[in-house]
Amino acid sequence: MKVLLWVFAFSLFSLNTAYFRGTDKEKIPVNFPLVVSGGHLQVSAHDTLFTFQNDSVGILPPGWTTALTGRGKPCRWEVIDDHGNKVLAQLSSETPDYRFNLIVNDNLEYKNVEISVRFKGVKGHGDQGGGPVWRYRDANNYYVVRANPLENNFRLYKVVNGNRRMLKSASLRIDTGKWYTIKVVMNGNRIVCYFNGKKELEAVDDTFSQPGKTGLWTKSDAGTWFDDFRVAPAGTF
Repeated sequence: MKVLLWVFAFSLFSLNTAYFRGTDKEKIPVNFPLVVSGGHLQVSAHDTLFTFQNDSVGILPPGWTTALTGRGKPCRWEVIDDHGNKVLAQLSSETPDYRFNLIVNDNLEYKNVEISVRFKGVKGHGDQGGGPVWRYRDANNYYVVRANPLENNFRLYKVVNGNRRMLKSASLRIDTGKWYTIKVVMNGNRIVCYFNGKKELEAVDDTFSQPGKTGLWTKSDAGTWFDDFRVAPAGTF
């Protein structure tokens, strides 16, 4: 009986510290309480991790809505299979330069927010950039931070009435076809952005002071893939 209890306790401990990862990406520890629903993991009441593993390939994941800033045909976001691991991909190859492809979660709205996401620039002649958006009001008003393998830079923007304005920029080595992690924390009017765990950008801005939705962004014909989209109140992880 004691042996069985010990095995049961060890199993619970192992599950509590399990890593929800796929193939070639870094491990992300997830602790209880944990609820699995659709393609996301509810780490706690206010901490959500989207892995897309339970979502159907070839369609938009449930609970997400696409939008477009600028010109061109509607963008195309789908869950795809990346060597056995499901990811969310922007697949439209529309080429207008002033075209921002958006996908926004319908349910998660935050003011002071912390977001992390893994991204991989796969293809695109005009652009391969991508990253998270937050305090999203509509398709023409939001914050975004993105990395671009074609330009080897990491930039923070605000989009106001459809016009993109750069707040900060850093030059970095970013390779096409390689996974990277972007993280942003906004608390009050202070924005801090990290690339692969290192703080690279910091800014203060008061343009959008109210809670808004969170989501993902690419530009023009960027074929960019995303995974492990995690959203929580600022200071959570």
